[in-house]
Amino acid sequence: MYAWAILFLICLGIAWSIKLRVSRFRQVADNIKIKPSPLSLAIHELIAVAGGLYLSLIMLVSFLKIDIPGKIFVYRVEIDPLACTAIVLALFQPLLAKLFKDGD
Repeated sequence: MYAWAILFLICLGIAWSIKLRVSRFRQVADNIKIKPSPLSLAIHELIAVAGGLYLSLIMLVSFLKIDIPGKIFVYRVEIDPLACTAIVLALFQPLLAKLFKDGD
């Protein structure tokens, strides 16, 4: 039961993050000659940010020689801890960018 709730929260977080990215790309899309959809741009950026963070985390763990388990189990679901951390950080990136941009 808890696994479904966590999965639902993850999906809700992904949808929320993509919604923020779509709204930002709609504002920028007027300056682009070939107009890809704001949704495709938002999904592309989410995957790119998560991938970049994942590679950075792998390099950091490798450089510092930190022993992290390859997989962890959360409610009978096997998860890569570095990939999960990268996705969570990528989900909150547009919120942090918005907070710091509005704070100026």
